[in-house]
Amino acid sequence: MEDEKIIICRCEDQTLSDIRKKINYGITSIEEIKRLTRCGMGPCQGRTCRDLLIKEIAAATGQSIEDVGMTTFRPPVKPIKLKSMLGVDDDEKEC
Repeated sequence: MEDEKIIICRCEDQTLSDIRKKINYGITSIEEIKRLTRCGMGPCQGRTCRDLLIKEIAAATGQSIEDVGMTTFRPPVKPIKLKSMLGVDDDEKEC
């Protein structure tokens, strides 16, 4: 099946087929799909897959993209280096 080859979330290795199976099972909330598949929870924090996931839910349920909603963001929104949290200067040598 072609859907099995289309990657929606590269970070969590979720295919279009994986997402469609959840929707066909009746799971149409973006937050539920996120928690079940981890789609949007990888290192990119959904920057690659969030819009694809929202569009797929909207198309399958007949909702508008706005009605589907957005996923919850949790800090840090952008990946940060631990040394910046520890107050380590960039000039200091790493161990």
